[in-house]
Amino acid sequence: MMRLVFGLAAFLAACGGGPSRGNAPVSPTPASRPTETASAAEVASLWQRAEQAVRQGSWGDAAKLLERVLLELQPGDPRIAQGHYWLGEAHFARGSHLEGVREFRKASDDTPNHPIAPEALLRVGDVYADLWRRPELDPTYGQTALATFQELLNRYPGTGPAGRAQLRITELNESFAAKAYKSAMFYLRLKAYDSAILYLKDLIATYPKAAVVPEALVKLVEAYRKLGYGEDVRETCDYIRRFHPEAPGAKEVCPTESAGA
Repeated sequence: MMRLVFGLAAFLAACGGGPSRGNAPVSPTPASRPTETASAAEVASLWQRAEQAVRQGSWGDAAKLLERVLLELQPGDPRIAQGHYWLGEAHFARGSHLEGVREFRKASDDTPNHPIAPEALLRVGDVYADLWRRPELDPTYGQTALATFQELLNRYPGTGPAGRAQLRITELNESFAAKAYKSAMFYLRLKAYDSAILYLKDLIATYPKAAVVPEALVKLVEAYRKLGYGEDVRETCDYIRRFHPEAPGAKEVCPTESAGA
């Protein structure tokens, strides 16, 4: 029996079937196995289905199809930017704001010369603005939205998305001004007039075109009067009479030019 075992071992060795590491066949690792890719027709079908889901607002289906087809598109395919843009819309619509930002950024930054790039950058700002819908909340997202819209103006001046970004900037500035005004009112209620004055002056200087500025000027005069700042009262009332004579309360705090102090 022992001879049979040794004989079989010798036969296998002679035929190259022994356990020698140098001759043993090596199974391909998962990384070395050829990757199966979809055919051009399959990719086109996936793309068509994804586009249809987007147009129907079926965002869950759209996200799944887009994630799949983006894995199949070859580098340089012009559909890649559009795919990331649509995927960003799908995430945004489903409440996944930061995932939406990631996809919009891919569309705008990875392919900056693609026609969809400025639109994608606009949507980045829109997502951050949506995360800051209440002025009393932490303004970080609002500031990021503002910076993104300004980035769009700098990168793609004169485009349609840049024009819309300018409108968004105006809207955000209104919200920032409203936030500053609420802070000033908080300090006025506490009779912390110096703190209120700081907020009001910063508001007026930073957002001079904001709708709340006329009211802020009136409140500023009231705070100056409480502290007995006569010269500041006169200067601010002169400004109100010149630029905001119809502001609510303006005639009460600044009745006449001679009595403004």
